[in-house]
Order: sequence, then structure tokens, then C-alpha cells
Amino acid sequence: MARCEQGYLCDVCGDEVENISDSDLYLRFVTGQIASGDLLAAPERHLLCNPFNAQFIDTDAVPRVYASGDFDRRQLDDEYVQQQSQLLTRGWQRLQELAALEQPIPLADYPLPEFRSHGRSSD
Repeated sequence: MARCEQGYLCDVCGDEVENISDSDLYLRFVTGQIASGDLLAAPERHLLCNPFNAQFIDTDAVPRVYASGDFDRRQLDDEYVQQQSQLLTRGWQRLQELAALEQPIPLADYPLPEFRSHGRSSD
């Protein structure tokens, strides 16, 4: 995260979410789950502190986790699981790209291309 964005505390474990690459908040933003205007008010969590989203990230770089109960991906519709896995894995990859940038880019360019909304009043 940019220096001005540091200091977000995880509302699950209480520790600082130090980098955008580990941010559930920004994963939700880059995948179109929340608008940029909601970033300051939405709760922050480490990716692994939100097992519902983390369970859909299919990469060896993220430990496999499962949400509990009815929200466990193994209990959900296969098509939904496939769609969420593709989206959230792409979102996680986007976070890794953003974390590796040497120069900052506009917030409007953070989301995956299909969720960018240049010129919208809510962004």
C-alpha cells in the first residue's frame, strides 16, 4: 500500500495489514465487490483472516483455507465455485502486480479491467 494507506488494522486479528498484497479490502476492491468510495469505511482484514474469500484463491502461494459451515466452498455449487475461484485468483494476482509497482498508479486503475469505471461519480 502507499505510505498514506498504511495503518489499516485487521478487524479479525487486530494486526496491521502492512501490504496491499495481503489485503482483503483491496481484493474486494479490485474484483468489483466494493467501490472506491467505500474503501475508507469498509473493514480491513488480512486475506487469510477472511476465509470465505481466501478459499477461492487458487495458487500455491496462498495456503488452502476453507470457510466454515455452509459457506465452505466444498458445500457450494460447482459453477459458483469455479466463477469465484477464477475471479478471486485473478484479483489476488492483480494485488501482487500492484504491490510490485515501482511507481504509483491512480486508484481508478487498481481494479481488474472489467471493474474499472473511469469517470463514475462513486469512484
